[in-house]
Amino acid sequence: MKLEFTEDALDSLPIPERGWQYHHDHGGKKSVKGLALGVGPTASKTFYLYRKIDGRPERIKIGPYPDLSIEKARDRADELNRAIAKGANPAETRREHRAELTLGEAFDEYIERYCKVEGVKRWPEVKAQFDRYLGRVDPTARKPRGRAPSKPDCAVDWSRRKLSSIKPTEVARLHSDIGKAGQRTQANRVVEIVSSLFNRMRKLGLYRGPNPADGIEPYREIKRKRFLQSGELPKFFAALAADDSDTFRDFVTLALLTGARRENVLTMRWSDVDLAESLWRIPDTKNGEPLDVPLVPEAVAILKARKPAEDDADASPYVLPAVRGSGPMAPPKKRWAALLDRAGLDDLRLHDLRRSMGSWQAKTGASLIVIGKSLGHKSASATQVYAHLDVDPVRESMEKAAGAMLTAGGLKPAKAKRTRKNRPTTA
Repeated sequence: MKLEFTEDALDSLPIPERGWQYHHDHGGKKSVKGLALGVGPTASKTFYLYRKIDGRPERIKIGPYPDLSIEKARDRADELNRAIAKGANPAETRREHRAELTLGEAFDEYIERYCKVEGVKRWPEVKAQFDRYLGRVDPTARKPRGRAPSKPDCAVDWSRRKLSSIKPTEVARLHSDIGKAGQRTQANRVVEIVSSLFNRMRKLGLYRGPNPADGIEPYREIKRKRFLQSGELPKFFAALAADDSDTFRDFVTLALLTGARRENVLTMRWSDVDLAESLWRIPDTKNGEPLDVPLVPEAVAILKARKPAEDDADASPYVLPAVRGSGPMAPPKKRWAALLDRAGLDDLRLHDLRRSMGSWQAKTGASLIVIGKSLGHKSASATQVYAHLDVDPVRESMEKAAGAMLTAGGLKPAKAKRTRKNRPTTA
């Protein structure tokens, strides 16, 4: 049906008993080709543009009447007609937008089709960062007697937003807000997640737009060098001995004496430990390759004390089992904080125990190659050199470093220095 669009004419249109009736703008000086008004059985009225595009009829929604005036509907119809004249298909564009992934959906694809397929070991950590700073946290994902997870004030929830709706200015503002909250390193990690996610979606053919993280300059990061100093070790060992948990004490000591990453120590399995050879094989490391860790005598003593009887059918497969359940020990954040408080130490993290082993190896004369081999570091230039090292020089270096730390901490007597008087004489 055709009529000249005026407010009186549109207000007086009959309401159909069922289905929709469409009325086309026609006859007036300001009428626009293809502009129509649909009237539904609930008295709702909506402007549309009805055109044939590439031989196919398309109905493109413009907006509801009277919220959208006749003049504005005509202006919008004119814009769409100009786009169609240039070869565009606004209807197809809208269908693509409706089918476009949200950021939350894209992140799920990112985890399943990239992180897990490519063997990204840190994907649970990446997911936790995404949920905390870009998505939604699960309030039910709390530990026993723990607090529900929460989002910091500087974080956002873009999980339901379409990828194309996220603009560079917004990502830059988020980076700045996290940085202003004193988390500059975290701000850089969040932008890296956004950048990697959008790049991966483009490679998978699930997104064709720009990457909103491009061009954002990261904050300058200072490489952390903290490790346990000679003067700190006596206080550290005394505070550790005062803890009432054998498992926590053994965890900290093993982390210090092996130089292994926290997650590897927490998930150490008896099946990977060879006490006869004093060797621990980590089958799955951060760099994607297995690692043989020599066990110094003090670490072997701890493991022998913890070793369950062979006929113990209820024994856990983990060296450091959880208090509840069948899994490994959880990261001991509260006990670690209490340990530092007792020792009067500031700014010491669990990962610094790993750095302490490497630093004390260097202090006792180990080469950088040996240190890299013992800690499982991987780089393009040093990989071949590492491959030709056997475990003996690494073991010797680690035993020297462990002995030096234990001596500095007062847990091992210092060796008497040889003087000219007690040197053997030659014939």
